[in-house]
Amino acid sequence: MKLISWNVNGLRAAVKKGFLDFFQDIDSDFFCLQETKMQEGQLELDLPGYEQYWNSAVKKGYSGTAIFTKHKPLSAIYGMGLEEHDQEGRVITLEYDSFYLTTCYTPNSQRGLARLDYRMDWDDAFRSFLRDLRGHKPVIVCGDLNVAHKEIDLKNPATNRKNAGFTDEERNKFSELLDSGLIDTFRHFYPDQTDAYTWWSYFSNARERNIGWRIDYFLVSDELEENLVDAVIHDQIFGSDHCPVELQIKGLPLTQHSE
Repeated sequence: MKLISWNVNGLRAAVKKGFLDFFQDIDSDFFCLQETKMQEGQLELDLPGYEQYWNSAVKKGYSGTAIFTKHKPLSAIYGMGLEEHDQEGRVITLEYDSFYLTTCYTPNSQRGLARLDYRMDWDDAFRSFLRDLRGHKPVIVCGDLNVAHKEIDLKNPATNRKNAGFTDEERNKFSELLDSGLIDTFRHFYPDQTDAYTWWSYFSNARERNIGWRIDYFLVSDELEENLVDAVIHDQIFGSDHCPVELQIKGLPLTQHSE
């Protein structure tokens, strides 16, 4: 089974930059998007064989997530059930027989860390939300989690220590998330790989120079470790300031109706 996650930084813009070519070529079971920046219906996507699930922000042209899947879920959950965190369309969860799939676009702490306090509340709420899901069955979590966990996960850790996405506070919250029983699948397979990034600034030719950050993840419950096959960063795919990331996993029944 193949899963893709991609912060497209505006789906309408990404479609004009070859999104559908990659979508068709990769032929994924699940395709999870963050930062769609649109309301459902603003773009007609003809995706034969895929169910479409959208969660848009109340504010138009902002944030938003989507999941396209070949496998009809048992249920779909939009948000975390918390009004203060569910206005920006940041979370979708699909339920299957043997797991939950959650895609997430974590809030950025912003310039000057203007939103760091809110981000800390969000991180606690999201960890609690996933803990509740895991009380029923394992989870697969993907998305732009807006944090580079370790120094190996960005090009210039020393100069970014107090910047959004690499503060001690955000990194510690991510450690708490992993310690709650989740595996960072890329580091599971490639613990020492350097220069492996998923986001690059548009400034100073950062992508061409590979001055980037790894802030897009697939996390899975500890009990799925034996099901993991591989984790891939598609850094050769353009169309956004992020690149897609992929998880390959085996042995997870979907629904009795799936082949």
